[in-house]
Amino acid sequence: MNLFDLTGKKALVTGAGSPEGLGRAMAQALKEAGAQVVVLSRSKRIFEIAEKDGFFAIQADLADRAELKRGFSEAVGHLGTMDILINSHGFTHLHEAKTFPIEDWDRMLETNLTSVFLLSQLAGRIMLEKGYGKIINLASMMTFFGGTLIPSYAASKGGLGQLTKALANEWMSGGVNVNAIAPGLMDTEMTARLKTNPARREQFSMRIPAGHFGKADDVKGVAVFLASHASDYVSGAIIPVDGGYLSR
Repeated sequence: MNLFDLTGKKALVTGAGSPEGLGRAMAQALKEAGAQVVVLSRSKRIFEIAEKDGFFAIQADLADRAELKRGFSEAVGHLGTMDILINSHGFTHLHEAKTFPIEDWDRMLETNLTSVFLLSQLAGRIMLEKGYGKIINLASMMTFFGGTLIPSYAASKGGLGQLTKALANEWMSGGVNVNAIAPGLMDTEMTARLKTNPARREQFSMRIPAGHFGKADDVKGVAVFLASHASDYVSGAIIPVDGGYLSR
């Protein structure tokens, strides 16, 4: 048996609306391994990406709970079931803690944490019913660090790490593995502002043993691993893909 073969598996990948994003890369990886993939994003770009990559696309704002349920139901309706859920959606917002707008705090927590729980809950019910499933969350270096000017993002990603462990504890005995990937500094839209600040980018790069930022394709292998039978005895793990950043 090819432990990494996903032929016949049904997958939903959220947050896949950025052309150079991690969500798109992971969706591509699952498809390359044989899975049928539905991609979901609040961005209209998801339809262009889906057409290029051969996915079925759904547009939905996961900060809206009615939209979330509608998007999830549409995905299951298209797939027929769900074997793999990758929660890779999320965003960040820079602001000093002492004046951080509570509206921004609420939207960040709703998008980055609460929606992950709600999607996992919906998927978990299907997976537990059949005794098999893989849920993969997108954590962050802020799952481990506090950062600066991103209190709500750090709180959401710290909570995501604990949520991953909590769901893993409850569901692994039912055949559902819940894990997380923690990307380091990646060349994506979220770090685009560093391209206009070479000194700051160099400062970050010096902290990375690999010596450079990662690319979206760097998460493909670990995504397939966590989505496949190769990881059947792995649950509650938060796997860094960071060029060694955490070890420095």
